[in-house]
Amino acid sequence: MCFSAGASFAGGVIISSIGVASIREVHKPSQLVFACIPLFFGLQQIVEGSLWLTLPDSDYINIQKIATYCYLIMAQVLWPALIPVSVLLMEHNKRRKRILQCLLALGLSLSLYYAFCLLFFHVTPQITGYHIVYNTDFPDSFAIAAFVLYLVVTITPLFVSGIKRTHLLGILMFFSCLITAIFFTQYLISVWCFFAALISGVIFWILSDSKKEIIFKKLSLLKIGSDLLPHKHKQF
Repeated sequence: MCFSAGASFAGGVIISSIGVASIREVHKPSQLVFACIPLFFGLQQIVEGSLWLTLPDSDYINIQKIATYCYLIMAQVLWPALIPVSVLLMEHNKRRKRILQCLLALGLSLSLYYAFCLLFFHVTPQITGYHIVYNTDFPDSFAIAAFVLYLVVTITPLFVSGIKRTHLLGILMFFSCLITAIFFTQYLISVWCFFAALISGVIFWILSDSKKEIIFKKLSLLKIGSDLLPHKHKQF
């Protein structure tokens, strides 16, 4: 998170709790990956909290490295594939599924690219003011293309999906990225993940609302069924 260790840990615990609550709202196996997204973000914030604590002290260099790579693996390797696959699993429309499959393929390609960069290039986290900046020497020639593709595979699936209210999540993700790019360009990875973590609470609402609709439909079917059953009348 982009303020302090305390804010990261507090945010991580709260968002993880939302993640647990979201998982409890799951009523179809296909929703499980989508429901785990807030929990994923919560753990990510806790990892960055440990980085806040260890960066000022060189004695904890090994913990710094582990926390840095765990955070970036979550943000750059897992995230580009997680969003497309979570939406794809819930989708029923064949045309939308084909589009989501293409986005997932792009996301997996980007994940492989970032995994390659993390293996063969250097990352140096640094506290600057109230933010953590992740200095890297990844190839400059691919930086813009990789960033644009990152936005496409993490936001577009939410608009492609036919699941109710995922479009709202996509809109919030887009504007949070836009604000981050304008005002926190140097700290893009950390700050946007913070915004996205807060926004992921919408996932609980989506799943909760979906669960209520399923329950309502079942009750409606039961009522219709009971109305169709023959009624026995008392004879006097």
